[in-house]
Amino acid sequence: MRVAVIAPPWTPIPPPLYGGIELVVDELARGLQTAGHEITLFATGDSTSPVPLKWALEHAEGMRIGMAVPELRHVLHAYRDIAGGGFDVVHDHTVVGPFYAERFPDLPVLTTIHGPFNDELTDLYLAVAGRVPIICISRAQHAAAPEVPIAGIIHHGIDAEKFPVGDGAGDGDGQYLLFLGRMAPDKGAHRAIEIARKAGMRVLLAAKMREAWERAYYEEQVAPLLGADAVYLGEVSHERKIELLAGARALLFPIRWNEPFGMVMLEAFACGTPVLAFPEGAAPEVVEDGVTGFLCHDDQDMVEAVDKVGSLRRGDCRASAEGYFATSRMVADHVALYEQVLSARS
Repeated sequence: MRVAVIAPPWTPIPPPLYGGIELVVDELARGLQTAGHEITLFATGDSTSPVPLKWALEHAEGMRIGMAVPELRHVLHAYRDIAGGGFDVVHDHTVVGPFYAERFPDLPVLTTIHGPFNDELTDLYLAVAGRVPIICISRAQHAAAPEVPIAGIIHHGIDAEKFPVGDGAGDGDGQYLLFLGRMAPDKGAHRAIEIARKAGMRVLLAAKMREAWERAYYEEQVAPLLGADAVYLGEVSHERKIELLAGARALLFPIRWNEPFGMVMLEAFACGTPVLAFPEGAAPEVVEDGVTGFLCHDDQDMVEAVDKVGSLRRGDCRASAEGYFATSRMVADHVALYEQVLSARS
């Protein structure tokens, strides 16, 4: 098939720093190309994904995330190229795109929802459902808005070969636990510090902190907890992230909200690193309790789980990334859905 993949315009594909959505888009585009499909990725001009690229915006619009003008301009140019390009399928990962796609009724367009179904997004996708097939990324995500009809649920995948298997031995200062994500209350960096401290373990924190509200959370709830046993590293590169994951005893994923997925869990598995999470959001769909990590009831349960990590086999974590959570499975699921949509249209 000839597939047009439209990425959001906020971060280059793949992301040089934080960017779970962009990482998934890159994995999907590469995986489709590896599977023999003809891919064109509509992203920003600073993207480096090794697939054919087209763009209108020279640079990612990271400082204007969510603003209508850059996203609409990006989408407008993408569909202008796509309309006469002979594509079989358009897979749109933007918010605006599925609505603009209604100008091109002959184009088979699908969209993936990467964020949580809040009231705003539920209203938007109820309006477009039926005209643009919607893909969810977890059962937990769709459970927040079951009234929205969807075409399917497809979990993310990852190419484990790009990640080294670590031994969890730590760094020059010994073993550590790791927190990766955004500097936000719902991600729980402050909980990660408190859990690690109670478990008697050092914790390293690598987190995106660009927005004013992220800095406010950091100053108010995280910075006062930092010390020799709790170190904030800033927002690290992809290469440094892999090093940290490979050396970590475990990844702390102490979310307390309906996280739609959590790509960092797959990155941890690829490095052989277990995940300690609460059974919220998609975590129960990703972490096999007692095999690839532990699903903990509360903070104290997670503290106790730190001591049990040694009973897990890092090879089982890696096997999860090489098995069900492999890019090849994600690609196969998407291709099957593309074919289903095309068959229904014909």
